[in-house]
Amino acid sequence: MKVKLIPVALVALTLGSCVSSKKFKTVSSELYNAKNELATTTRTMNDYATEISKYEAQVKALSSQNDFLRSNNQELINNMDDFTTLTSKGAENLEKTLESLKEKEISITRLQDAITRRDSVNLALVASLKGALGNLNDTDIEVNVEKGVVFVSIADKLLFRSGSYVVSEQAKQVLGKVAKVVNAKPDFEFMVEGHTDNVPFKTNAEIKDNWDLSVKRATAIVRVLQNEFKVDPKRMTAAGRSYYVPLVENNSAANRAKNRRTRIVVLPKLDQFYDMIEEGMKNPSIQ
Repeated sequence: MKVKLIPVALVALTLGSCVSSKKFKTVSSELYNAKNELATTTRTMNDYATEISKYEAQVKALSSQNDFLRSNNQELINNMDDFTTLTSKGAENLEKTLESLKEKEISITRLQDAITRRDSVNLALVASLKGALGNLNDTDIEVNVEKGVVFVSIADKLLFRSGSYVVSEQAKQVLGKVAKVVNAKPDFEFMVEGHTDNVPFKTNAEIKDNWDLSVKRATAIVRVLQNEFKVDPKRMTAAGRSYYVPLVENNSAANRAKNRRTRIVVLPKLDQFYDMIEEGMKNPSIQ
């Protein structure tokens, strides 16, 4: 990341003449609030991932129990020469086993149905995004699903000049296509994440470090989506990750270029996932 140095005297003069103490405190407060919001949002996303993993683990565990009960049930049936020889206790145990098997099958069906529908929604969103973005270089823009979350990753060379957080005109064409899909799906919320490489940023009056740059780039993207493409601001979160979540090691110019990116992450709504499960419980075909 190349940044032109500003002479110390000029910085001092600029700060002395243009930046009041009140404005500096306001900016510092906004930065502090932004970092708090980032921490809160990160914890929320981790909670989402944990909840989804838990349900997927439950599905796997219930499937294993289902197989075990089926095996035991079949062994009982194979060993019966005559059902009338079963004692009343044996018949009662068999009935409980069959009832338990039925309940577990219903639970598995509900969870699998909810997960399948969630995955179908994500795949439809990915298809819409890829269709809107068209034939772009895979190294510049990427649409994927990871752990039940849809994201669009855009290389910084499409969005910003080196060391800048001013959105380029070329980038606005890409963001306009993303906004078209997002505006057509008002139930989704999403986060805009700024990522940098690990080259130390030489502090100036506007940008202090890579943390500051990543946040400013995320907020710049959010403003473009809101002001130029009419995306509802209540649906968006701006976050900076600095260089702490790299895609690859920052050990070459090519790798550092990969790590300089902006991600638009579609946030999962657990309440919708719970509604899918509840809907499955009411489904007559399952009952």
